[in-house]
Amino acid sequence: MTDLLQHQIDYYRARAPEYDEWFYRLGRYDRGEAHTRQWELEAQQVRDQLRSQAGFAHILELAPGTGIWTGELIQIGRRVTAVDASPEMININRAKLQSDRVEYQRADLFAWQPEQQYDMVFFGFWLSHVPAEKLTAFLNAVNAALKPGGRLFMVDSRARDLATAHTGAEDLGTDLQKRVLKDGRRFDIVKIYYEPAELSEILRGHGFAIEATSTDNFFLYADGVKAT
Repeated sequence: MTDLLQHQIDYYRARAPEYDEWFYRLGRYDRGEAHTRQWELEAQQVRDQLRSQAGFAHILELAPGTGIWTGELIQIGRRVTAVDASPEMININRAKLQSDRVEYQRADLFAWQPEQQYDMVFFGFWLSHVPAEKLTAFLNAVNAALKPGGRLFMVDSRARDLATAHTGAEDLGTDLQKRVLKDGRRFDIVKIYYEPAELSEILRGHGFAIEATSTDNFFLYADGVKAT
């Protein structure tokens, strides 16, 4: 498992320069105008839900990547602490946002423990990369990072992305995928797809009053609070 998780970190470090192509449906991920339009409509649905509450003093973002969601968080919070294992992702995020309201920390999230509590915790497209045997420890750390009544918001993939499959990605059985970069390098990573009811039950079992839902095709998201 240690080798697999290091492989996953190596993958996202190497993928950093091309990560935005996936989210914005560019290059290898362009499946046509109708697909892109539907993707953008559903992404906006998630953004609208995220923006439905604002005024947070301090937000913690785990696995912020290139800043796609960090840019949203600085619209609803005064400060953001962004924690990622990849210096390449952090560098892109910092250059993109150029915000003195974002503090960056480099850490392996499977070893990370919070040193304070926050008004909100957010993670995007991360939970699906947490192996089942690490899930409880990770969610316990998230719970510890939230103030009582603090907001938890997460977004992830609803199901297998046909555009990603077009790049040569392969399922390797339960909870594993092989991913291929543009230069042909291949990496094995954890990838778990949750259903809304299943995810709701898991999060509630770890101390959150929360409801997971999905968009029509692409996204799974959950919005709730730390139970008091």
